[in-house]
Amino acid sequence: MLRPKLPDVPTMTVTSQQIQAPAPSAGRPVAPYVGIGAGAVAAVIVVGIVLTALLAAVAISAVSVAIAAVVLRSLVSNAHKR
Repeated sequence: MLRPKLPDVPTMTVTSQQIQAPAPSAGRPVAPYVGIGAGAVAAVIVVGIVLTALLAAVAISAVSVAIAAVVLRSLVSNAHKR
């Protein structure tokens, strides 16, 4: 019945004027930047491992202090009952 009319898709032709040569490099080597990036990643990983170890040490210390407090509380309460 009623069908919408779609516009024609224009075709693109490639001419020799549209092809561009690669841009000349700035003359700076990329290798130092790669080294800096790898060093930064290694530093972040080391810092993450150290912080995780410190967090685990604090958690273990907190648990041991809590257990010691419970044991001391039970010893003191038993001493008062006698």
